[in-house]
Amino acid sequence: MEFLPLFHNLRGARVLVVGGGEIALRKSRLLADAGAVLRVVAPQIGAELHELIDSSGGEELLRGYSEADLDGCVLIIAATDDEPLNAQVSADARQRGVPVNVVDAPALCSVIFPAIVDRSPLVIAVSSGGDAPVLARLIRAKMESWIPPTYGHLAGLAARFRHQVKNLFPNVQQRRAFWEDVFQGPIADRQLAGQGAEAERLLQAKIDGEAPAATGEVYLVGAGPGDPDLLTFKALRLMQQADVVLYDRLVAPAILELCRRDADRIYVGKQRADHAVPQDQINQQLVALARQGKRVVRLKGGDPFIFGRGGEEIEELAAHGIPFQVVPGITAASGCAAYAGIPLTHRDYAQSVRFVTGHLKNNTTDLPWKDLVSPAQTLVFYMGLIGLPIICSELIRHGRAADTPAALIQQGTTSNQRVFTGTLANLPQLVAEHEVHAPTLVIVGEVVTLRDKLKWFEGAQASI
Repeated sequence: MEFLPLFHNLRGARVLVVGGGEIALRKSRLLADAGAVLRVVAPQIGAELHELIDSSGGEELLRGYSEADLDGCVLIIAATDDEPLNAQVSADARQRGVPVNVVDAPALCSVIFPAIVDRSPLVIAVSSGGDAPVLARLIRAKMESWIPPTYGHLAGLAARFRHQVKNLFPNVQQRRAFWEDVFQGPIADRQLAGQGAEAERLLQAKIDGEAPAATGEVYLVGAGPGDPDLLTFKALRLMQQADVVLYDRLVAPAILELCRRDADRIYVGKQRADHAVPQDQINQQLVALARQGKRVVRLKGGDPFIFGRGGEEIEELAAHGIPFQVVPGITAASGCAAYAGIPLTHRDYAQSVRFVTGHLKNNTTDLPWKDLVSPAQTLVFYMGLIGLPIICSELIRHGRAADTPAALIQQGTTSNQRVFTGTLANLPQLVAEHEVHAPTLVIVGEVVTLRDKLKWFEGAQASI
């Protein structure tokens, strides 16, 4: 190990930065965030750096570097493109025994800046010892996606109760076990969900020895239209901690594989005239599993609140006092349209967009047709494949032009995506000719004509 990782408390301490350009600015931002008082020396100093110096209560010296500039400083940064000057700053700092960092010159450094994931008070540093800073930044980017910003709130919760727990458990092993239980249980879930007051109440009860009855929770998670890369960070976190996963037929296998490996998986898929599990039974199952103290993910294709019947499920949960969280997902309309190169709105073609179900509760397509025929409006039909002939004929009958552009997007955003474009007049014929099957989204409107200009975008998704 070439460098020992340490975290330096710079609050109120003076730090010297030699250099006044962009590199000096980047380093100074980090130093100011850590509470350092900046002393910057350079013949010229940029306006943004000047403001940063002023806000830190520091000083700027508009001249060349002098060894006396090190006086009273606990850390030295050389950030110039003058290699002899950087070497001189390094030598002066080492002679005084003051830590020094020379940007892009590891051999001249006694300390280095790592790539940082800031979830204050939780801070994670990644370093390559100065040999491969780009690699360190790429790893940091991956960690940014793994660790939600709310983890900082979790660390703050622990800080507020640290002394109580230390007094309760003098033994370090006992404290470790206590906090492991907190960080992997319902208290952490509440804090990460933004329910800080409830998390504090539960933690205080745990410290006081009050054991609340085991209670589970339900997460209604939008899995998006198919591409796993479209999952939100929160969705992935909850999927990986759930004890049970209830999923439907629109959830792609690749997404299901991201759930916790040892979680029970229960298929509750529904399709037209073939309900594997009726909706009321799904609702009851969610309640029953949560009452067993289990964390349950209800994984839905697209977004739970856009034709996903999520509203019905949370009504049932609320009626029985079951805690729940709703995690929005990218709905099929936006995901599939984007991957097909069809913008849903465009100021030259469509100033509004409507999401419409092509299959009503009473098994009809009795829609408000007069409201759907505006030429400056994009229509997106979910579950519209079976009723497509009626949809097309009714739109035409109520005034939408027969040559209105339209598209079919089958299994959008996945590697099996197929897109067919035509008009209201010939769309049902395209279904028959190409054996189009569900899940397929139907888009109607002038924006479909833009697909020919944007086909390159669909090609960019071919490696999904």
